[in-house]
Amino acid sequence: MKVEQIIIVTADWEKGSQYAMKIAEAVSLATKVPFEIRKEDYDLLISHGEKDEFGGVDIPQTFLKLEGGIMKHVMTRVPSNEKGMPDMEKGIRILSEAIAKA
Repeated sequence: MKVEQIIIVTADWEKGSQYAMKIAEAVSLATKVPFEIRKEDYDLLISHGEKDEFGGVDIPQTFLKLEGGIMKHVMTRVPSNEKGMPDMEKGIRILSEAIAKA
């Protein structure tokens, strides 16, 4: 299916959101797929996002909007490297691969 858009749900209070935005922007530029930032869109998170064992949701989360409005969850938070720091390259790879497989 054709990927229409990359969507990331962020929050100003969540530090990891800045990294998710950078990943989405980099992949958007490389693939020519537009991206949208949604601030604290709990409706999207609850209906399509990854939930914890209590039904709560984490921010940031990254999705692909496919043809026909289908939403596909790609990742929750930004991957970390062995030192616990954000692994931007891995995040870019995960998102790029999800687009290629869609």
